[in-house]
Amino acid sequence: MKTAVYPGSFDPVTNGHIDVIKRALKIFDKVVVAIGDNPGKEPTFTTEERLEMLKESTKDSKNIEIDFFSGLLLDYVKSKNSKIIIRGLRAVSDFDFEFQRALMNRVVDDQIETIFIMTKEHYVYLNSSIVKEMAMFGSKLNGLVPGIVEKKLEEKFTNKT
Repeated sequence: MKTAVYPGSFDPVTNGHIDVIKRALKIFDKVVVAIGDNPGKEPTFTTEERLEMLKESTKDSKNIEIDFFSGLLLDYVKSKNSKIIIRGLRAVSDFDFEFQRALMNRVVDDQIETIFIMTKEHYVYLNSSIVKEMAMFGSKLNGLVPGIVEKKLEEKFTNKT
């Protein structure tokens, strides 16, 4: 069974992320969607909230595991008996950043491969930061995020005002 790990902060998960997950499932037997603990970022949502949103957003898909990890991604990938990291790409700027990461991972462990999956063109502009900013100002998020995420963003930012 080929298992791939799709890491990210998913703060929050967008329909672009969901697109990459579903497309990865066409290639791999199982996809582990792993929320990484990034000490350089202050998340809007707690780990528990992000886990809940990802589980709800992917509940109709089979062969997905939603998880959390802390520490080095390569160690986590090995702990899942995988040798594959999935990274979603939207634009050339993503490629430059992700390419550098993939090369560094290869230097550390050349047994682990990074596979890039391009998002569908109508998600090219979409990222979690834009979604949060739109939610802060009360914009509608129809078609940008799963329903549970839209609800959680509304709750989060309505309560802050």
